[in-house]
Amino acid sequence: MFNKKNIFLLITTLFILSVLINSCSEPEPELKTYMQWHTITLSFTGPSTGENAKENPFLNYRLNVEFHHQDSKQIIRGFYAADGNSAESSAADGNIWQVRFTPNKIGKWTYKATLQKGDSIALQKNLAIGEEISIKNDEDSFMVVVSDKTGNDFRAKGRLEASKGFFKFRNSNEYWLKTGTNSPENLLAYTDFDNTFRMLSEAREGEAAAPDSIHSFLPHMQDWHTGDPTWKKEKGKSLIGAINYLASKGMNSAYFLTMNILGDGKDVWPYTSPDDFTRFDVSKLDQWEIVFKHMQSKGILLHMVLQETENETLLDNGETGPLRQLYLQELIARFGHHLALVWNLGEENGPAEWSPIGQNDRQRKSMSEFLKKNDPYKHPVLLHTHSVDPLRSDILNEIIGFEFVDGLSLQQSERKQTATVVNEWRMKSQEKKHDWLITMDEIGKWHTGALSDAQDPNHDTLRQYVLWGSLLSGGAGVEWYFGAKHPQNDLTSEDWRQRDRLWEITNHAKEFFNSHLPYWKMQPKHSLVNSKEAYCLRKVNEIYAVYLPNSDTYTLDLTEAEGTFSLKWFNPLEGGALKVSTTTKVIGGDIRSLGSPPNDFDYPQNQDWVCLLERL
Repeated sequence: MFNKKNIFLLITTLFILSVLINSCSEPEPELKTYMQWHTITLSFTGPSTGENAKENPFLNYRLNVEFHHQDSKQIIRGFYAADGNSAESSAADGNIWQVRFTPNKIGKWTYKATLQKGDSIALQKNLAIGEEISIKNDEDSFMVVVSDKTGNDFRAKGRLEASKGFFKFRNSNEYWLKTGTNSPENLLAYTDFDNTFRMLSEAREGEAAAPDSIHSFLPHMQDWHTGDPTWKKEKGKSLIGAINYLASKGMNSAYFLTMNILGDGKDVWPYTSPDDFTRFDVSKLDQWEIVFKHMQSKGILLHMVLQETENETLLDNGETGPLRQLYLQELIARFGHHLALVWNLGEENGPAEWSPIGQNDRQRKSMSEFLKKNDPYKHPVLLHTHSVDPLRSDILNEIIGFEFVDGLSLQQSERKQTATVVNEWRMKSQEKKHDWLITMDEIGKWHTGALSDAQDPNHDTLRQYVLWGSLLSGGAGVEWYFGAKHPQNDLTSEDWRQRDRLWEITNHAKEFFNSHLPYWKMQPKHSLVNSKEAYCLRKVNEIYAVYLPNSDTYTLDLTEAEGTFSLKWFNPLEGGALKVSTTTKVIGGDIRSLGSPPNDFDYPQNQDWVCLLERL
């Protein structure tokens, strides 16, 4: 029988149960969602300071953010960001620090940010050192889901790494071949970037002469599209358009200096001033980031050349001391999150007769080790070479096999020797059990390089000796250098359309390799062809790619092979589908004729061809 006391107890119990049920069923706060391989920029509010503050924010503060995913963690260095929007505001002061992070795994992530202050703490490796400064939003969680990108956008496939002498997407079996531009080397000397100007217009013998003005890239204004990025409403359109054009031609890399103080152009540096190496120009670097981000979305690798031969001892007399460490850390913190990036130790690294004061072997090893150990993403580290031996080989013989150098950004003076040089250093690295990634990035001679289409319509010697010669010798890519002593050169080029045909021919080669060859499994053996100007890349008894310099009849030594091979032809000038001719099959076990190429009146009478033999 219920009395007042029992009714009261019943009502109280039901109320408590209701509260408990409601509290248990209340959903967790919804986590922010990001996509795999998409950069996450997190902002933290800290003390107010500025680029030129007495307490140097680049040197005496250190932001580290620890990201956790299940049992793994990554510690990512952050950077001072002024007001957090300096690309638009040009702000030099503010209280915002940022970190850029590219998650590689799907699922839940958590993070904890720590801002510390102390004398030169940015250079300290011990994370326990320093006064901890209170910052807002210092910890949180987020979810990462599958990327929505497709095609050439690197966010569709992930991060590029160096793997056994080639580029490969990490944690996949997909390889990637580099083809792009080596010029202009001072790409970042662009009029729409804040605080960017040429210090001095002069040139020594053996280099391009820079004009008074820096790049505007006005011919590429037509290539900017609605929806593309800009800054300050209208700025950046011509450079963004230039990137669009390059990508439209199938090119996927661009070589550029991040500092050329004392060098050829004297117009690129990341600092607030070209004579203070401890303070960075926040708005300029944020504007660089807008361009870099667009390049990545268009499938263009950032080939970052960190110095050049004239200034490689500018910081710490060549040592990896405080100034060099600060420089490299800032670049890693701001740009290391990008998925396709190469750190290049410096253009023409090492002393030469025109620049006798250069880094020595110990110093370049120290620099490469610092990059590898401080870059949380472990991007490839390459060394740009001199163009001739023994100047080149004296340097390379000292560093070949070194674990923190992934390969060569090769410069070669005589184009006919390209295949020999690529193969030589590829084999030497294999002997050291550390396969080098070798890309043919600067072809000589220094004064000529790759001429415009108007001067060299089909780029015959570049196509034969450099493009096909290097790729069929185990090279991992090609970039085109524009020379120094003619219009539209390595410093003055404003219009990549001047070499429209060169990009097309290069893309034909790239598409052939990507569509038909497991090139990362193949080895060169040019002597199998009865011509010193022919090339052969093969996987024994499975597939043979043979470059023939003209339409003559050639033979291929198939003594090492057995069975029957199909024979098809590829046109290096026009690209497209494989073609057949009168000979469609070849039997292994002996030296065999390759027959005649397809007979078509549209083709030049004595043009080059590529044969593809595949085991049936």
